[in-house]
Amino acid sequence: MSHQLLKGKRGIIFGALDEKSIAWKTAQVCHAEGAVFTLTNAPIALRMGAINQLAEECGGAKVIPADVTSEEDLNKLIAESMEVLGGKLDFVLHSVGMSLNVRKKNPYTDLNYDFMHKTLDISAISFHRLMQLLMKQDAMNEWGSIVALTYIAAQRVFPDYNEMAEAKALLESFARSFGYHYGKSKKVRVNTISQSPTRTTAGSGVGGFDAFYNYADTMSPLGNASGESCADYIASLFSDYTRMVTMQNLFHDGGFSFTGISGDTMQMFADKGEG
Repeated sequence: MSHQLLKGKRGIIFGALDEKSIAWKTAQVCHAEGAVFTLTNAPIALRMGAINQLAEECGGAKVIPADVTSEEDLNKLIAESMEVLGGKLDFVLHSVGMSLNVRKKNPYTDLNYDFMHKTLDISAISFHRLMQLLMKQDAMNEWGSIVALTYIAAQRVFPDYNEMAEAKALLESFARSFGYHYGKSKKVRVNTISQSPTRTTAGSGVGGFDAFYNYADTMSPLGNASGESCADYIASLFSDYTRMVTMQNLFHDGGFSFTGISGDTMQMFADKGEG
């Protein structure tokens, strides 16, 4: 049910690859809630995905290719988005992450450092780069909202998450540090959402994903948060109802982050002991 939470708001949504992605679902929710926006992803991702279908579904949203490691691309994206949308931006979603070490199945203790640099650049430094360029172009309206997606591996050890854990920790640090400066200068909010394991195309590529997913689902009193519910949460952070929330890492994980052990998990080990 639409409440028109974002009526009149303009934004940019990064990372909508296919209908499984949280960015894709966020675009659908933002459109339903009255927002207008541009869609962007890396040129190679646009060729692989079906983003034009999403753009058509969202009222003919403009699709603008951009490599998040390129200042030139990001500057062009920001300027063109403001031109197309008719003014400054009210929200931005950074839903970007990639690790060649994960793709190549390199173990954490034997990483390729050139790959690691690329991981950190794409998955974390791009967030700082984006916000710095938004600020330099004075592209955000006061009380605007910037959100990036993260994962609890930034705080806890999940061995198969590999170097993406460090990338997410850096991402969260940028949200706090840049959030302070953007808040002081323009009243712009910056937050990260730490989402449950979600069956996206990118997430499913992490080794042992099914074990990640099932463990979190068993531990969480509400179960894993779906991509659809995450999209709703993102829309709420783009809205005026959360105008005083900034510099936060917000757990959206059905309670997983604060659950020491669940009754179901205890029963599993009790059953194992009895066997």
